[in-house]
Amino acid sequence: MADLDSVQETKNFYINVPQESAASYLKGSNSLDWGMRNRLARIFRPEDGRTVMLAVDHGYFQGPTSGLERIDIGIRPLIPYADALMVTRGALRSVIPPEISIPVVLRCSGGQSILKELSNERVAVNIEDALRINTAAQAVQVYIGGIHEHESIRNLVEVVDSGNRFGVPTMAVTGVGKELVRDARYLGLATRICAEMGAHFVKTYFCEKNFSHVAAGCPVPLVIAGGKKLSEPAALEMAHRAINEGAAGVDMGRNIFQSDAPIAMIQAVRAVVHDNESPQKAHDLFLSIKTEMETGTYA
Repeated sequence: MADLDSVQETKNFYINVPQESAASYLKGSNSLDWGMRNRLARIFRPEDGRTVMLAVDHGYFQGPTSGLERIDIGIRPLIPYADALMVTRGALRSVIPPEISIPVVLRCSGGQSILKELSNERVAVNIEDALRINTAAQAVQVYIGGIHEHESIRNLVEVVDSGNRFGVPTMAVTGVGKELVRDARYLGLATRICAEMGAHFVKTYFCEKNFSHVAAGCPVPLVIAGGKKLSEPAALEMAHRAINEGAAGVDMGRNIFQSDAPIAMIQAVRAVVHDNESPQKAHDLFLSIKTEMETGTYA
C-alpha cells in the first residue's frame, strides 16, 4: 500500500507557473472542441500547420479515371508519403488496407456523373458510417453560382451540423463549372461562403492573380486543388506560389498519380509544402528520385 504521508510530501503544484493554454496553430480553430482539433491536427502537421493531401476520389463521378484504374496498384504505394487521403467509402473499404496510419478525408457528397449536371449532388454518406470508417474529416462539394447552388450549400450545412455533434470537421470543396471564371473575385466569394456556413477548412483552386486576397479573406485554412494535369515543373510552381500566398497545403490528385513518376512527384510536392523548397530544387528532387527508380537504385 502506498505511503500516504510520503505521497503528500512529494506533491508539487508549481504555484508560480501559470497553466498553459495554447492557441490553435490553425486559423479559425481556437473555439473548436478537443476532438475536432485533434482530428485537424492529424491532417495538418502541427510542426508547420500544412498538409499534403492525396486526392483519389475522382471515380465518384468520373469512373475509372486515368491513373486510378487500379487504386490498389497505382495509389497504395503513394499513401506513405501523404499526410491525408481523400477517398470515397467504397474505394476505402474495397482496396485501401485498414493498416494505414494516415487520416482519411471522406468524400460525403455525390449523386451525379460527368454525363449530367455536376452541381446536382446530395449528401451521400451519413455521420454514422463516417464514424465507422474512423474518418478524420468529411468532404462536401459546394457549387457557388451553379444551377443547384442552394442544394449544395444545404448539403454542406447538413454535413457540418452532423459532424459538429461528433467532433468531425468538414472540408468544403468549391466546385467550378465550365461557365464560371476561376478568378480571385469568384474564389473569394465561394471560399468565404463555405467558411461562413461552418466549413472547418476549404479546398479551392489557385488563381494567378490575387490568390493572397482569397486566402486572407477566408477565416479557415485553404488547401488548393491540383486541377488539370500540368507538367511537373508547372505543378510545383503552382504549389509553391499557393503556399507563399497563404494556402495551408495542397490536395493533389492528377498532378501526382498521372505523373511519369508518381512516387517521385509526391515527394517533390512535400518538399515544397513542408520544407519550403523552391520549385526548381523540388523538381531536381523529382528527377533524382525518378532516375533512381528507373535504374533500380531507389531505396
